[in-house]
Amino acid sequence: MSGRAQLMWDEAVTGYDFGRDHPMDPVRLALTRRLVDAFGLDKDVDVVAAKPAGDSTLRLVHREDYVEAVKAASADPDAADGAYGLGTMDDPAFAGMHEVSALIAGQSVGAAEAVWAGDALHAVNFSGGLHHAMPGAASGFCIYNDASLAIARLLELGAERVAYVDVDVHHGDGVQAAFWEDPRVLTISLHEHPRTLFPQTGWPEETGAGKGEGSAVNVALPAGTGDAGWLRAFHAVVPELIADFRPQVLVTQHGADTHFEDPLAHLAVSLDAQRAVQVACHELAHEYADGKWVALGGGGYAVVEVVPRSWTHLVAIAAGREISPEAVIPEGWRQEAFARTRELGPQRMTDGRWPVVYADWESGYDPADRLDQAVLATRRAVFPLRGLLA
Repeated sequence: MSGRAQLMWDEAVTGYDFGRDHPMDPVRLALTRRLVDAFGLDKDVDVVAAKPAGDSTLRLVHREDYVEAVKAASADPDAADGAYGLGTMDDPAFAGMHEVSALIAGQSVGAAEAVWAGDALHAVNFSGGLHHAMPGAASGFCIYNDASLAIARLLELGAERVAYVDVDVHHGDGVQAAFWEDPRVLTISLHEHPRTLFPQTGWPEETGAGKGEGSAVNVALPAGTGDAGWLRAFHAVVPELIADFRPQVLVTQHGADTHFEDPLAHLAVSLDAQRAVQVACHELAHEYADGKWVALGGGGYAVVEVVPRSWTHLVAIAAGREISPEAVIPEGWRQEAFARTRELGPQRMTDGRWPVVYADWESGYDPADRLDQAVLATRRAVFPLRGLLA
């Protein structure tokens, strides 16, 4: 097995562009890639451009009629009328939509293939993590669900246990739906409570069905949750479940929209806490999955201040060359960010909160605390189903 990480990248992924006024500005991908280079991380990873996902791969998760609808909307965006979720405010159709969506999906599938085959220990596709797309519909800025496709390919290649951990501010509903009855896939999502945020799913009572009962895990966090609560919830739920499940591969989604600067949600997490969870996921992969780790991007709409820093930390961790939170961001990158966006970029790779401190769950809990109530609801709903003490 290669000790080097792979960074999945094709410049054409920046064509995933819903238009000028849409929150998902592809500049966030371009600026992340430039920041990775500015820190010299491109020398510590193998940069690989995988081929787009073909129809047979897309059909591992998506219905054939939906794929055909995406192709039709891609060829004639003006004809998209909201059917299949295409041509809506969230998911406006654009020329070439099928091709670039399949390309992003191909990067995540390629990452999964490389890790499973041992060509890379870790693989990162920060253009991926499009976790809302359903088998038969676009949703929440997501056309094809690359995370589900990567997991489905791992199963096709013979994996018997794949764990998926999603720390985007929004519920990982599309991935949960894809594997709702499949005990081979453990999906864990930490997200803002569905009462206050799209997609209004991800309640702790959603635990899977049939043979997959107990394989869907949801931690619904109160709006306003900050670093200490976010990390407390993560460590109160995720490590114990991963230790019990012992996945052969760990797939993680690192949406950066939990950040307090993000304009679309209501958590109050810092870049430093995001980095801490990235480190924790890396450690869990090594402890329980022989190091096999596929790391994806996701949401994130503070496209200069937050996303590039968060995902550059992710690439650095995967590459085995962590960037100090106190590291100064190269001036050349800040100039490029300003030229592209007219925003003044951040100066350091920290929000000034490192190291992040939180109270471990084992130290006791307060049943009157809203964060602890959220954790307890999840543990009580899922842990007994898996033979664990709630």
